[in-house]
Amino acid sequence: MERWKNSCAVVTGASAGIGAAITKELLKADLQVIGLARRVDRMEQLRSSLPSSLQSRLHVIKCDVADIESVNEAFDWIEEHLGGVDILINNAGVHVKGQLLTMNINDVEKTLQTNVMGMVYCARRAFNSMKTRNVNGHLVLVNSIVGHNIFNMEPGTMPFINIYAMSKQATVAMTEVLRQEFREYQTNIKVTSISPGLVNTDLPPEEYKTLPRLQSEDVAMAVLYCLSTPPHVQVHELIIKPVGEAF
Repeated sequence: MERWKNSCAVVTGASAGIGAAITKELLKADLQVIGLARRVDRMEQLRSSLPSSLQSRLHVIKCDVADIESVNEAFDWIEEHLGGVDILINNAGVHVKGQLLTMNINDVEKTLQTNVMGMVYCARRAFNSMKTRNVNGHLVLVNSIVGHNIFNMEPGTMPFINIYAMSKQATVAMTEVLRQEFREYQTNIKVTSISPGLVNTDLPPEEYKTLPRLQSEDVAMAVLYCLSTPPHVQVHELIIKPVGEAF
């Protein structure tokens, strides 16, 4: 991680869970971290919990990644005040329980807008910043095990993670699309998809609370591993499961 010292890392959905854990680890690694989140109060609580030596390295920006104007305002601020983006951790995501055929269509649209288009908006701005400054940066997309395998529920059990799973399947495709585009733009920008199984956050449905789960810090350490690889090494996909996971 030494080569990233004092670099600028953007973490979306940084106010809680995996995003907060990644933010803390990046700060410990001596990076400047820009936390994007809708809940600024949670971000300020996170900042106040940090050692005083790290607090000044955390920059808090209110941002809804599902809103392109909000994303553009955030990245405009970053470029004006910090020079640009070297690392993007596309972590923000939502999960609304329900069936694709019957759930509120606004929840379907919200999931796709946040989990898919939010990643696209941020990836485009980060890429432009890296390309303009000739920086060999790194994009990390926080995916999910359901991006690779949609759980087949027992007969008689109605599935309830449908649109979320679809959005994460899109993340798998997005990772390869970005890899190919970075190559053809003749850059050395890396892209990595990290797909954890169940994580102990507020996101999993109540039905999964008793199952084996990872901790947010486990995912954060995986992010640091991928960032710390040599310039010629790209971890394209990293799947992490808790021991004993049933899926």
